Amino acid sequence: MTDRVEPAPEPSGARRAAGVGMRDVARAAGVSTQTVSRVLNGHPHIRDETRERVLEVMGVLGYRVNNAARALGTQQTKTIGVIAADATLYGPSVGIAAVEAAARAEGRWIATTYADADDEESVLAALDHLRGQGVDGIVLIAAHSRTRDVIDRRSDDLPVSVLHGDLGALAQREAAAAVVDHLVGLGHRRLARVGGPSDWLEEEARSAGFEAALINGVSCVLHLHGDWSAASGAVAGIELAAAVRAPGGPTAIVVANDQMALGVIASLRQEGIEVPRDVSVAGFDDAPDAAFYLPSLTTVRLDVAAEARRCVLQIVEGDVVRESQPPAVNGGPPVLVERASTARPSR
Repeated sequence: MTDRVEPAPEPSGARRAAGVGMRDVARAAGVSTQTVSRVLNGHPHIRDETRERVLEVMGVLGYRVNNAARALGTQQTKTIGVIAADATLYGPSVGIAAVEAAARAEGRWIATTYADADDEESVLAALDHLRGQGVDGIVLIAAHSRTRDVIDRRSDDLPVSVLHGDLGALAQREAAAAVVDHLVGLGHRRLARVGGPSDWLEEEARSAGFEAALINGVSCVLHLHGDWSAASGAVAGIELAAAVRAPGGPTAIVVANDQMALGVIASLRQEGIEVPRDVSVAGFDDAPDAAFYLPSLTTVRLDVAAEARRCVLQIVEGDVVRESQPPAVNGGPPVLVERASTARPSR
């Protein structure tokens, strides 16, 4: 049987309004349903004119791919599952958007769900929900170590990749070290740090990068933790203000994300501590608002788009790369963005 296409009558408005299936497309295009299936699945042995005709008819009829039906024949739904901890924070929200863009570039879609890392049942429910949709793999965003452990135990042969985990954690560590190097270069020797929740994988990487960059003669005199929110940064800022006033207190503060840095700066100002006159403050992420903080915030930017592409390619290729293997996608190095919140120490 050849793939010869015969002219097809224009489908009626009633037909367009009704549910359109593969047989309708095949009938209107003058081909077999097998040919339509091959076009949908990107089969290489289809003539260009046939492929174009089938795609044109799909558009006219308003045909939409049924991923569940496609999965029966291909074992793939062309959908990548995303499990996120909190989309209200800048980092996770940017990560979700970057993964969606990377997935679309590979002809995939994403299905996103949220899980409470403190509740194993919540994580398992999210995993079961995505498995029920037949996703081809899962990307974890803003992952906690507990979430990763649960997913690894229950994901079976489903590919799982972690945004900013594994290889991506290297960039996180490099970025945190770049902030410390910047402050040391300005002459700061006594630092304070406000980290995120200690069980977040991103916090583990950023803390490790900070610690590794503390060269001889440079110390961390106070290490606090927040929950990534500006409110938690403001709470930390009260204790930081007291430390800055004390003898031997920090002359610079490294904050693990820009939102907490906003709270730190606001709280310091309320306590009579001016940034950077009395203490320098640096953040992490280069959120869009960081340039408009008072003062504008020195921070560091990661190549999130490249990291998202790495995760998506791991799912598409079914090969989740570990740290002992070379990265699938090489992103750009972390970029330190120097603004008005850091200066040479005044004491």
